Amino acid sequence: MNWIKNDVLPKIKGMWGGKRDMPENLWIKCPESGQMVHHSDLEQNLYVIPGSGYHMKMPAEARLKTTFDGEYQMIEDWKAPSDPLKFRDQRKYADRIKDARAKTGQKDAVIAAVGLMGGVETVIAVQNFAFMGGSLGMAAGAAIVRAMEVAVERKAPFIIYAASGGARMQEGILSLMQMPRTTVAVQMLNEACLPYIVVLTDPTTGGVTASYAMLGDIHIAEPNALICFAGPRVIEQTIREKLPRGFQRAEYLEDHGMIDLVVHRHDMRGQLIRLVRMAMKLPPLSETPAGDASVQRKEVPSGAPPEATPEMVGEGGEAETPAEEA
Repeated sequence: MNWIKNDVLPKIKGMWGGKRDMPENLWIKCPESGQMVHHSDLEQNLYVIPGSGYHMKMPAEARLKTTFDGEYQMIEDWKAPSDPLKFRDQRKYADRIKDARAKTGQKDAVIAAVGLMGGVETVIAVQNFAFMGGSLGMAAGAAIVRAMEVAVERKAPFIIYAASGGARMQEGILSLMQMPRTTVAVQMLNEACLPYIVVLTDPTTGGVTASYAMLGDIHIAEPNALICFAGPRVIEQTIREKLPRGFQRAEYLEDHGMIDLVVHRHDMRGQLIRLVRMAMKLPPLSETPAGDASVQRKEVPSGAPPEATPEMVGEGGEAETPAEEA
């Protein structure tokens, strides 16, 4: 009579007001103000808390959807070993990668795509902090390099949303080698006279800050983003002094000339379109209001989508803000 116990009884209990399972993360708490926001409202507001303006971490796929005009093609024709050192600490590195892939639905910490942004074919890469802290390993490095190669091949501007705890310690020296490797790829963009714009999000630290994240033609940051090599706690413990208020945050770095602009997420797409069109010597799109994703998301006309390019992503490691630096 298991069918009665397993099927009938639960339905009867449900009819009489039995306890219902609530989905996780239905309400999101603002780390700054404590305000509770429904997840659907947060998504519609581009993951910005309405009251405090606090910028929550944004999924990588959502970054692409809200930046491109409409359709885009993923870039994935890169190859890299997933566990080159057969590393193991408390757990196998291969198991950590498997868990991160199941959690995010991505191959690694970086995804990239090519599509139209403001009517200009553009290549955009995004680091996903949810994938092992966005840490930089061989796969993530391969994904970034391939995306830059596609930009050169298509003579398209390149934009990257950086978010990382640094190099991936599970890959040792091989992860650190991605710093010069990506630097060479940036040089390819420079030689091709193509715009390279870096959007620094919270957090951008470690080897990522020490390489491609600070080599852009223009550096934009989201409000209050932590941008550094070593984190403030590490510095304070080393020099045994209290750091200035807001040290290593986006606004502080803008005031001291390290970055060019601090832009609210609602205004980011409009700002990127203006900069790209200016750099490519194209007239501005005066009819595109900044900060309204629903207005800005225009469908690509029939036959206009860029040719299918293989898709792109990278391999796994763990990082804490600003950890994972080997």
